[in-house]
Amino acid sequence: MLHKNKIALCLLLIVLLVLPVGGRGVSAAAAQQSSHIDAVLVMDASNSMKASDPNQISGEAMKMFIDMLSTQGDKVGIVSYTDKIQREKALLEIQSDADKANLKQFIDQIDRGAYTDISVGVKEAVKVLKQGAEKGHEPMIVVLADGNNALDPKSGRTKAQSDQELSQSVQEAKAEGIPIYTIGLNYDGKLNKAALAELSDKTGGKSFSTSSADDLPQILSEIFASHQKLKIVPVSAITANGSYQEVTVNVPNANVLEANISLMSSKPVDVKLIDPSGQSQKIPSSGVLLSKSKTYSLIKLLKPEQGDWKLQVKGVPKDKIDINLIFNYDLELDMAPLKSTTVKKGDTVDINAYLVSNGQKLQSSGLYNNMSAKLIVKDLDSGDTKEVKLANKGDHFEGSYTVEEKHEYELKARAEEKSFYRETKPVTISAKASGAGSAQTPAPTKDEKKPFPVWAVVIGVIALAAVAAAAYFLLGAVRKANKGFVGQMVVEVCDENTGEKTYPQYKKLTAFKGKFNLHQLLQLAPELKETDKVIFMPGKNDRLMLKNGSACMIEKSGRAVDASRGAELKSGDRLSVSLPQVDKTILIEYLV
Repeated sequence: MLHKNKIALCLLLIVLLVLPVGGRGVSAAAAQQSSHIDAVLVMDASNSMKASDPNQISGEAMKMFIDMLSTQGDKVGIVSYTDKIQREKALLEIQSDADKANLKQFIDQIDRGAYTDISVGVKEAVKVLKQGAEKGHEPMIVVLADGNNALDPKSGRTKAQSDQELSQSVQEAKAEGIPIYTIGLNYDGKLNKAALAELSDKTGGKSFSTSSADDLPQILSEIFASHQKLKIVPVSAITANGSYQEVTVNVPNANVLEANISLMSSKPVDVKLIDPSGQSQKIPSSGVLLSKSKTYSLIKLLKPEQGDWKLQVKGVPKDKIDINLIFNYDLELDMAPLKSTTVKKGDTVDINAYLVSNGQKLQSSGLYNNMSAKLIVKDLDSGDTKEVKLANKGDHFEGSYTVEEKHEYELKARAEEKSFYRETKPVTISAKASGAGSAQTPAPTKDEKKPFPVWAVVIGVIALAAVAAAAYFLLGAVRKANKGFVGQMVVEVCDENTGEKTYPQYKKLTAFKGKFNLHQLLQLAPELKETDKVIFMPGKNDRLMLKNGSACMIEKSGRAVDASRGAELKSGDRLSVSLPQVDKTILIEYLV
């Protein structure tokens, strides 16, 4: 699943389109993203990086990230570390192309050192964000490292000191609401994945590891898509023939703030653009921005008209051109205030959630057409999480939740479609203070003599035993339904007719509970509907149980598997799932 470096660098463009690019002027200002980011890029500059990343993809990836930022508003800082800070740049607000050139030149001038201490880099990144972050911006830290610490024995610094300093920095980041995303380059098999994962888990970020720098683009796509709550929408992959070939780019609604179209090719590409009314659009112009490099072209539509745009692409014959789309929305999801945050066991909590644009409730119902929503309920006492489907009412989502125990709960709604998702701010409700509320029977007076209720006790014992037995089995079923997953799956889709294969998608499994199907991992693509009966459930010892109720043929490590009654998967196992209806094969690798 490794790719050539040039292809990998091109793929990173798709990734970073979740962050806006563009020119200056009135139109660009009108299409600024609704929330900017403050990012600190932390780079391991030890000599060992020469072995793990000989083609310097990491540095080029960071420079491409800077290129993809908006021309106004986002802020970027850079920290380069060994066992000390090699170079550092405070958060710089991007206001022009000159600012971007300044940052990229800084990356080119980073030198290397012999030792490594990740705590030094993380501590400085938190400091840079605290000193320069803007109120209302989304902060984030991305740490790229290639192994364990290698402390200078002459410095007298101990591993315990480094660990303590790192722990303090992580607690500080958590308190400031700064997620730390970590990427580990495991080129020599000595990467301390657990330590990197702990950094991310404690701060609400995500952790990734790979044995090759070629995988960095796809990993970065997961990071940025997660942070911006956007999804990459594949448009097409064409093989150039020297003539213009037409591709349709659909803008689904009028609430799209920006549409970023990337064309990845290592050879020159010419493009023409026609809007939904049939009018040719000049590239570049006030509403259509163009950015080019040796490996990609980027077209950015500012406040694009809803409908089908026609993109005409001409490339060098036999050159493969990948085209992808990222929408940027000025949208948030809000939840109507609850009637009360103090409830009793058995109470029903009504939920009403709706989309908000520019601080106002969305009036157009068109955006709701292809959306689904759910209520995510977390029991703060037990740690269990469950989901309740919300009904799409055309201009809002509604549903209800029945309080199950005398516990505290955190509620939040999530709405999504194929290009983005949004979540409401969590709301806490409590059923702990509620009483039984029933009237008590007066106690008998001293003169009254009540016979001992033998049959009532017998019947009560039998009833209690029946309830206990039912509760035992019900509790087992609930636990099974809410059992979590670990690890991730690497997913690729291969077209058996053309032999073309999509880039690997890294899917974290920790978001699922109880079970999930393969169709969910494939983002519910309609053409791959037959995978909805390929089910995965959590097994023992960080393993998965696979059950196939579909007509798809499944092979594990090249051998056919009868998974109709269940089959076990362990870390490193690879599956191929053949889809007879569409002549495609899904390739899966399970990693813990």
